Amino acid sequence: MTTAASTASGPPAGAGAEDPQTLTSTVAGGSPTGRSAWRGLLVQPALVLAGVAAFVVWRSTAELSDTERRQLGWSALGRSVVDHLQLTLVAAVLVLAIGIPVGILLTRGPFRRATPIVLAVANTGQAAPAIGLFVLLATWLGFGFRSAVVALVAYTVLPVLRNTMVGLQGVDPRLVEAGRGMGMSGLAVLRRVELPLAVPVILAGVRTALVLLVGTATLATFISGGGLGLLITTGINLSLNSLLISGAVLVALLALAIDWAGRVVEHVARPKGL
Repeated sequence: MTTAASTASGPPAGAGAEDPQTLTSTVAGGSPTGRSAWRGLLVQPALVLAGVAAFVVWRSTAELSDTERRQLGWSALGRSVVDHLQLTLVAAVLVLAIGIPVGILLTRGPFRRATPIVLAVANTGQAAPAIGLFVLLATWLGFGFRSAVVALVAYTVLPVLRNTMVGLQGVDPRLVEAGRGMGMSGLAVLRRVELPLAVPVILAGVRTALVLLVGTATLATFISGGGLGLLITTGINLSLNSLLISGAVLVALLALAIDWAGRVVEHVARPKGL
């Protein structure tokens, strides 16, 4: 009797109920709480700062030749870093300005027929060897900053373009129909339903493109585009390992820093509940 009564009365209080904190985490897609997510974002900049501090200590105490001292002087390093950042940021703005709008257009009715052609062109840009793309465009457009930017855009637009399309195509069609059923126009549905839901996928493509830009921008030095690639090529040509390693380390630290900035933007821009 006692057992039957206990069974009929159901499980003990709280056994079948979700803890509020657990329920909130479940509704948010099982993602960690905001505080723990922000703690996770602090690891990468800490590693970058540790790497920069180690490089500064090494540069201040190392015994360098006259050539190494000239190339690794603080003013020369500052110019190289600024040039590299300019290449990366200008190319990134153009990649976003091209990749996201074109990706949106290719998911709209009348423009879907052009998808194979546009993707074939974008795939060609990334499939071609990067150094060959730089040299080819330099012979056509001339050596310098402009040719380097065009080559970087052609090489890195595919991840943004493709992820924009995948993100929009992955939106549940029932949500789109619900928006239209509420009287929204096609533009309103895109702006208020489709794009917010596609943001995580789009930003993942943006982060990939940014890291590709930082690494590939080192090749700009072969067409007089500037950047940190000058340290690497000088180190190779003169067999100076200090210049070669310094250039590689600085590019890696810059890529980590920009990837972290992309993660922060992705975390902030992600719609709540996703």
